Amino acid sequence: MAGMSELVPQLAEVTLHSSVLVLLQFDVCEAIRLDHLRELILAQPVESPNPKHPALGYVRYERPPIVESVETLELASGERLHGEIKYYDYGVVSVIFELPFTGDWEKLTSLASRWVWEVDFAAQASEIVRKRLERAAPALVKRYKDWLSEDYLIFHVREINGSSSVMDLVQQHGPRIAQVVRGDTGKLVESECHEVLQSRISYYANDLAVIGWNAAFLYDSTSGAETTIQLLEYANSQLLEFRFYDDLLTKELDRVYTLLDEGTGILARWRLARSATQLHTVLLDVAELTEHVDNAIKFLSDMFSARLYKLAAQKVGVPDYKDLVTQKVHTAEELYRFMVDQFNQSRAFFLELTVVIILVIELVYLFRGRAF
Repeated sequence: MAGMSELVPQLAEVTLHSSVLVLLQFDVCEAIRLDHLRELILAQPVESPNPKHPALGYVRYERPPIVESVETLELASGERLHGEIKYYDYGVVSVIFELPFTGDWEKLTSLASRWVWEVDFAAQASEIVRKRLERAAPALVKRYKDWLSEDYLIFHVREINGSSSVMDLVQQHGPRIAQVVRGDTGKLVESECHEVLQSRISYYANDLAVIGWNAAFLYDSTSGAETTIQLLEYANSQLLEFRFYDDLLTKELDRVYTLLDEGTGILARWRLARSATQLHTVLLDVAELTEHVDNAIKFLSDMFSARLYKLAAQKVGVPDYKDLVTQKVHTAEELYRFMVDQFNQSRAFFLELTVVIILVIELVYLFRGRAF
């Protein structure tokens, strides 16, 4: 008991030197011509993230996004966030706002809960994005009227007094970290804390990343956290794209099912050709865009960054949506083959009917000729 009484004041005096990052992403168009965009806004591409262990590997963008600063965002609470906007070639625009933070665990958990559940960052960021896209419009390919969006919070702690290693940090402050990641000020049960802390990864003894579905906690230097932040950003952009493909395929499948329900007569089957062509075009677009997104970033012998990305993608739900898209693609392919078969049967029947009619006409003329 004496040990515990000594521990409580020690934890109460802990000070965190950190930054809170708000990541907001919007799927605004099919693609962005980055070379053209760079000329329009006079911005520079983002450098590929530096791996934590550069001697062992390398992480690079296939086509680095373009970045520019945005105006300061002031919340109703008076907090002022500095930000930047990134343009990805596969049609995603990412806005990141940052707030420097110094305080104790209670203050951080309170801020996390308020920002996760009460502040509508997406509504404020979307207005900024729409204004920026007016200038960038010539570089946008097939701009969307309605946007899908994703938001994510990253709590990047650079220094915690009294914590010298990841082991100490998890043992002393594990429940607090779980609260921050969950965005909850209430005391979580041990099983929930364990569930959150299972999704952690470290490379050195003094760095830690705990990744959740809507927020992440990072304990690392500014340079060390750079790769993790960019991989979290990339994973969320992938989630956004697969959500778009899922929605697109759902609408296309509904259209095909409605068409098939309208009738199976000869004329209805004949109309399937155009619908089958449209469905096949959608499948080709999804395949091309999926490959584009999957290959947007490369891990060149950097196995730690690859594992970090895999964990981030799993936690935010990329594999789940990718599986949904894959299933719907298979369903669409089966429907396409069915529609083509139905059309071919109708065409074969029409050709056979035409031949019969020609034969009948020839026979009629033949017998009429004999009669005269």
